Amino acid sequence: MLGSTIINQRQHVGLQKLSALAAVAHSTLGPCKKFKFIQDEATGESTLVSSCLRILDNLDLATCAVSQLVHETVRAHHKGFRTGSGSLLFYAGAWSRAALSCLHQGIPTSHVIAAMIEGMDLCVDVCKRSSISLDALCVSTQKQPTEIPSGSKVTKEKRQVKLSRHFCNTEPESISVPEPGLTDVAHLAEGLSHGCNDAMNLVIQASHVQSKDIQSSVFDVTKVTACVLPGFPEDHAHVCPGCVVLLNAEQASVAHHLKNQPMNVVFISGDLSHSYRHLGFSRPVGIQCVGNQSNMSDLSQEEYWMEKVLGLLLHLDVNLVLVSGLVNKTVIQLCSQHRILVVGKVTFSILKEMAIATGAVLVTYATQLTKHCVGKDIHISIWREFQNHNGMLLTALNINADGNTRFVTAVITSPVHGKLQTLEDRFWSCAYRVHHALKDKAVLPGAGVTELFCIHRLTEKADAENLRNGTCGSNPYLGIVLHLLAGSFMDYIAAVMANSTGVSRVKASTVVNQKLQDVNSISAELSQLVLDSHEDVSPSKVFDNLSVKQESWRKALDLVLLVLQTDAEIITGLDESKDVNRAGLMFL
Repeated sequence: MLGSTIINQRQHVGLQKLSALAAVAHSTLGPCKKFKFIQDEATGESTLVSSCLRILDNLDLATCAVSQLVHETVRAHHKGFRTGSGSLLFYAGAWSRAALSCLHQGIPTSHVIAAMIEGMDLCVDVCKRSSISLDALCVSTQKQPTEIPSGSKVTKEKRQVKLSRHFCNTEPESISVPEPGLTDVAHLAEGLSHGCNDAMNLVIQASHVQSKDIQSSVFDVTKVTACVLPGFPEDHAHVCPGCVVLLNAEQASVAHHLKNQPMNVVFISGDLSHSYRHLGFSRPVGIQCVGNQSNMSDLSQEEYWMEKVLGLLLHLDVNLVLVSGLVNKTVIQLCSQHRILVVGKVTFSILKEMAIATGAVLVTYATQLTKHCVGKDIHISIWREFQNHNGMLLTALNINADGNTRFVTAVITSPVHGKLQTLEDRFWSCAYRVHHALKDKAVLPGAGVTELFCIHRLTEKADAENLRNGTCGSNPYLGIVLHLLAGSFMDYIAAVMANSTGVSRVKASTVVNQKLQDVNSISAELSQLVLDSHEDVSPSKVFDNLSVKQESWRKALDLVLLVLQTDAEIITGLDESKDVNRAGLMFL
């Protein structure tokens, strides 16, 4: 798993393993992500991947505690943010190497931890200072020149001209300023595409659909879902209103009978099966249920449960059951016989929004259903029928609810079945970049500019600390650690540049050093003062997410410090009777 990396068994094995495992993230950084084939030696099957999460998903990590910890950390970050996992893993490896370098120089663990935390605080402060508010971006897009036809008059749509940070002129100007519209999200999305232009175009289309009949542009990721259709060319990908799901032949026959007519619907979160229990449920042990019904012995518990569920659905006159989790195949077959369509794996956020739109009550178990849980005014239509790569006939069903809802489905296509997972991941990454930017109401300068600011800040602080030489009670090793952290940011920019342009890492590092010479001019261009003065911020610039970048850094550092502390306890031991051994350790 760790390749040919040599592990020194005597010194901080955990940090060495973390550094070695993080190397898989290098090819996934930047806009030009490279595909990798991962082959299972036991079965000979291979998987096509292009993200660090999918790489980790397909590796055998069961024998290494550090690898499992890395996988859990990356998966947790991906679940919450859907982007930034590659950066997280890269910095975990870079900072583990920085920590190893400190330890080899004899720097105590406590000083390494304190200095790294202080360095992270400096970088977070840099992000806050260099962040660009969306208001500044909107003003910039409004100020783009537009061609005025001859003979037209320039109307006076009034605005406030900001003269400085403290004074405003409220007099109207003789200038036409367009109202914020769909181009706001489009320009923002363009800067956040990070090379995934096709995927981001789907996000922009989804915004257009959601913004229909609405004066200002919107993008609500909770009302967006994705449907993967194999066999079609990639340029057939598009966005359509409603929730599109795939059905098998048995479900399709029921859908054909129910199409284009209003139905009663119920919504179930979790799996629809006899054995499903919600998270945190503990089944009591040592309890035996005894019934006095004579036919109980003839039916198993599962069969009794299915009969009860079917009876409830028939009694409530339900035509459609939407489930967020998996559905027992027997339940699908039994319900289909009674022309009740059951659809599983519906995105929970879509399920929740549809329940609100139809007036239904979301339940965890089918046995909880009552007449108050049934929703109305929902329609289904056959969207498309096609054959998959195995020759099986599949039906794509469009589900839509009446009322003020903006459900949108991104239809993702590819003739290469192995690429579908990657294309869907890229779509969600783009969608959540836009989502986080709108939620943060700010973005960061991208293309390595924010990292250059961090390098500049860390280097300044490190040089100042070296001049102080550890006086006034400061950390005597702070300067050394901060220089190493700055070097990690340089490695990141060089890796992204190498992947994007094809130049060597050495050449990329040289370019980064040249860019650092101009960092003061870059700061002047993108400083908060300039942005507050509403200077032009080109919408064609590359942007990064504020919250995603900060959280990926924080998780990477937490991971490194946890492994560092664990290594220290294994190597030196932990004597609870002596506080001096405990003082420098961080307990999580």
